Amino acid sequence: MNFLSPYRLAFLVVVVALVAIYVILQSRRKAYAVKFTNIALLDRVAPRQPGWRRHVPAAMFLLALATLIVGFAQPTRETEVPRERATIILAIDTSLSMMAEDVAPTRIDAAKSAASSFLDVLPPKINVGLVLFNGNAAVRVAPTTDREAIRRGIAGAELGERTAIGEAIFTSLEAIQSVPADDENTAPPARIVLMSDGSNTYGRPNEVATQAAIDAGVPVSTIGFGTDDGTIADPATPWITVPVPVDRDSLETIATETEGTFFSAFTEGELREVYQDIGSSIGFTTEEVDASAWFIGGALLLLLATSGLSMAWFSRLP
Repeated sequence: MNFLSPYRLAFLVVVVALVAIYVILQSRRKAYAVKFTNIALLDRVAPRQPGWRRHVPAAMFLLALATLIVGFAQPTRETEVPRERATIILAIDTSLSMMAEDVAPTRIDAAKSAASSFLDVLPPKINVGLVLFNGNAAVRVAPTTDREAIRRGIAGAELGERTAIGEAIFTSLEAIQSVPADDENTAPPARIVLMSDGSNTYGRPNEVATQAAIDAGVPVSTIGFGTDDGTIADPATPWITVPVPVDRDSLETIATETEGTFFSAFTEGELREVYQDIGSSIGFTTEEVDASAWFIGGALLLLLATSGLSMAWFSRLP
């Protein structure tokens, strides 16, 4: 916890002094009573003393005073604030290898479901765009806050031959550039979330696309989707099984060099967790906000409790 006006905490010295004065006065009061009172007679005629209860209102009052002083010093706390100008591009591989059933029911079906779930963890004002890629890459939905448009685009993804990862990155960068800058001509924070299960087999190389993302200052988080044992039937010869393992090394290199994060998802459940992690890191930024109200409210509650106990036990306000 930090304070905007930490020098105001010096008033806590006054509270400490009041505590010391109270202790001294109570000690003198006790000594005076013992010195000038007939103890044997006092036990028979005096009403029962409140004992520890008489110290409770004073202790609560001093605690409330200390709490008010802390609030007066303007404490702050860290909180997550939506990055409303952030732009996220979902780039989803729709190559034929996504037909593999090593992630139930198939890689592409699980990907569609998890991508839709990802939208639920993002603040509503964040722009989200959708790029689908196989042998070529295209912006299916331009960056928008219309989540239903993104969902329709995800649901309508169709598979095709080849895998153009490099083209997907370039297309995603172009989609990000279409988002207007702010009044200070500053581009919005952005990230590409690229999900693929294979190697780049068409278009510009990964290295060229990675450098373009570095130059643009856009991290690319990648998800290696599927397992090493995934297989599909050859479209031309369906009786032949073709292995389609995940090229994790390439995807991890893209993420590392662009300062993104690489994830390896083997099941739909894991993929949902991956998207939630990405969403929380992109969709929010941590800021210090004023927490004075919490301390002032706590002090008021203490004062009310102090008054209530004093009235109940001693029939007077403290």
